[in-house]
Amino acid sequence: MHTYSKSKKVRVLNIDIDDVSMEELLDGTATPRFLIPVNVDVLMKLQKDYDFYTALEKHRDETCVCLDSQIIRYASALILSKDFQEKVSGSDYFPAFCQYNAGNPDVRIFLAGAIEGVAREAARRINNRVGRGIIVDAVSPPFGFDNDVRQCEELVRHINESGATVLALGVGAPKQEKWMFRHADRLPGIKLFMAIGATIDFEAGNVSRAPAWASSIGLEWFYRMIREPRRLGRRYLIDDTPFFWYLLTQRMGRYRSPFGEYSDGN
Repeated sequence: MHTYSKSKKVRVLNIDIDDVSMEELLDGTATPRFLIPVNVDVLMKLQKDYDFYTALEKHRDETCVCLDSQIIRYASALILSKDFQEKVSGSDYFPAFCQYNAGNPDVRIFLAGAIEGVAREAARRINNRVGRGIIVDAVSPPFGFDNDVRQCEELVRHINESGATVLALGVGAPKQEKWMFRHADRLPGIKLFMAIGATIDFEAGNVSRAPAWASSIGLEWFYRMIREPRRLGRRYLIDDTPFFWYLLTQRMGRYRSPFGEYSDGN
């Protein structure tokens, strides 16, 4: 088993988040089998989705759970008095990873996600930017593919036949994480599994990212919400707001994980 360890982890609600930098991930100082960026929305899903939580816990020793949220960083520092060295979002890490490995022929990426045609456009742009075919294949799985045995079998076969050593899956949390954990052992050629969310849309130019200044001060969620209010309004304004109350209960030593006892406020 590929074991991943970091000297420092920060407990936020029921998850240990690795205090890892972009540089450590890129230069091999920290080399996980699975890379799972966590933001407020993912943390809230981990309060409700038992299958997601248990799958992550089962694979925790080979997973880097990196911080993908300035909101969590600020709240953790303010409420828990625990800080992270930096935010490492999937949308920042993935293009940096491609550029960093431009001259490494052992890095061959299979890109999967977004709607029909978008993954291939993202692959074309990335390969042009990097200067080689680092993306060896790209597909956009149909909606509901993760619950369709035939579609899953087809995707596994396609990945194995591609010769890829990295799988970058962007179909949204927790679907992408569950799928990777469930099928990883059937993908022997894949050394690194990345959950990259909306990154494929950004790379293809299908969706614009928030300006760097907005992301740096924790307002990327607001930018995305005003651009897609019907899809993201409820998520950010209703589903995710209990996070702050949960964090306060953790600080007071009264937080209880839905799937196990934990109440350390230190």
